[in-house]
Amino acid sequence: MIRIVSDTSTLYSTTQAKTAGFDVSPLSVTIAGRSYREFDEIGAEAFVNIIRQGNMPTSSQPAIGEVAALYEQYPDDEILNITIADGLSGTYQSAVAAAQMSGNGDKITVLNTRTLCGPHRYMVEKAVQWATAGLSVNEILEKLNAMMDSTKSFLVPADFEYLRRGGRLSPLVSYVGQAASLSPVMTLTEDGRRLTIASIRRGFAHAFKYMVKAFEKHGVESGWRFYIVHADAPDQARKAQEILQAAFPRCSFEFHPLSPAFITQGGPGCVAVQIVKEC
Repeated sequence: MIRIVSDTSTLYSTTQAKTAGFDVSPLSVTIAGRSYREFDEIGAEAFVNIIRQGNMPTSSQPAIGEVAALYEQYPDDEILNITIADGLSGTYQSAVAAAQMSGNGDKITVLNTRTLCGPHRYMVEKAVQWATAGLSVNEILEKLNAMMDSTKSFLVPADFEYLRRGGRLSPLVSYVGQAASLSPVMTLTEDGRRLTIASIRRGFAHAFKYMVKAFEKHGVESGWRFYIVHADAPDQARKAQEILQAAFPRCSFEFHPLSPAFITQGGPGCVAVQIVKEC
C-alpha cells in the first residue's frame, strides 16, 4: 500500500487531511511569544489579527522527530511525502532527514514540489487518487513532475512596511510604494526557492490585470485550475476572482484562506493567485 504524506502548505489541517486520505505534518508559526501549529491551533484570520497588533511572526518547518514518528506509523507501506518547495521552508530537508532516520527509509520517497498552497494541495489530492487507483510510486512521481512544470504563482502584498520589516523590500522601495499606492506583484522563482518582484502596478486591480496577461502568455486556457488564497482579505480576493474568471471562463476556481506560515512572508491582507494544469 502507498501512503501519501505532506504538510500544511496543502491548506489542510491534520484532521481534514485524514478525512481526505493522507497525513500532514503541520508547519509552526511563532508570534507574540507563543508558537502554534498552523490550522490545528491557529487559522489565518486569528493570526492576522495578532500581526495587526504590532507583532512580527516567524515560521518553522515540522520537527524532524515528528515527521519520523509519522513515517513509523506505516512500517509495512511505501510512503510518498510531497512537500512544500525547498527554499521557502526547511520542510523538504526535514522530511529527507526523517526518512534517513527511519527504519523503513528504503520505502520512503520525498518529493520537492517547487510550489506551495494551491498547486501543492492539488498535487496531493491527485496523488491520493492515483495511489487508490493502484498506480506505483514511480508512476505517481512521473505525473507529479509533469504537473510541477505547469504551475505559476503570484502574490500581491497589501503592506509595504510589513515587507520592509521582514527584509523582503528595501526601505526606499517600501516608502515610495506606500506613498504612491503601488502594489508589488511577487512571484516564485523557477526553482521555487524564493519570492521575487515580477512587476509593480498601481493598485490591486491593475496587479490582477497584469496576471491575466502573464497567464495568457503561460498558455492558460480551458483545463486549468486557479487557486485564490488570501490573508484575511476576502474582498480583494473576490475582486481577483472576478477579473480572472472573466478572462478565463472555462477554468476551475478555488478560494481558500492562506496558511499562517506563508502569511509570515506575504503579510496581512495579501492575496495570492496560483495555477496548475488539471489532469
